[in-house]
Amino acid sequence: MTQQHISSTQAIPEVSAVPRHVAIIMDGNGRWASKRMMPRVAGHSEGLSAVRRIVQECRRIGVEYLTVFAFSSENWRRPPEEVGFLMKLFLKSLKGEVSRLADNDISLRLIGDLSRFDKAIQEMVDFSEKKTAGCKALTFTIAANYGGRWDVLQAMRQCLAANPNLKPEDISEDLLQPYLSMAYAPEPDLFIRTGGEQRISNFLLWQLAYTELYFTDVLWPDFDEAQLHKAIDWFSQRERRFGRTSAQLASQAMSDAV
Repeated sequence: MTQQHISSTQAIPEVSAVPRHVAIIMDGNGRWASKRMMPRVAGHSEGLSAVRRIVQECRRIGVEYLTVFAFSSENWRRPPEEVGFLMKLFLKSLKGEVSRLADNDISLRLIGDLSRFDKAIQEMVDFSEKKTAGCKALTFTIAANYGGRWDVLQAMRQCLAANPNLKPEDISEDLLQPYLSMAYAPEPDLFIRTGGEQRISNFLLWQLAYTELYFTDVLWPDFDEAQLHKAIDWFSQRERRFGRTSAQLASQAMSDAV
């Protein structure tokens, strides 16, 4: 069983100026391309360059976990030609990036229902995860064909399969948490959504309970290191209370200073 991390609804996590775990919805690729009179798929290609920049910068500044929403379970509703291009880009990027990730001590994880992807993608995912399994500097997670509701449901199914005689009164966070897709990671400290929309779109519904939510109008292909630092600077000014009052935080700070 994977190491269990602290639930923010059951205990108070440690707080630092640099978030331990950053989660990103990379929105705005299509609009970036349309503004330039280019096909939408060109925006997805440009968005891949932004992913590379942000992965490397997160590693450099000490972020331990980076999770990006690459393809939601609802994205299958998009035009077939766009979905087809995204699948080809996904496979190509995995093939092209896995060695670079390993060389930079970055572990790659995929979460989501991968059964809907073709065999070539599934095999490349398996190869990539195994090749980078021992890397420690950063855990880079890609959510693909993922949905937050799907995550909770699949966790419950696994939990019931492992505990067939489970009684309703025995169900708890501690029992369910190990079966969630991101049981191997702490809950996100900072959530970033580019592209101007202000919603979480079925992403990490369980895990975002006490995450700080940062929204920016910057389209994903234009999101660079400076934009990341702007988000982290905003995060460092947040008062993370986890249900407590400001007075309690001030009192604790005074006690810690003594």
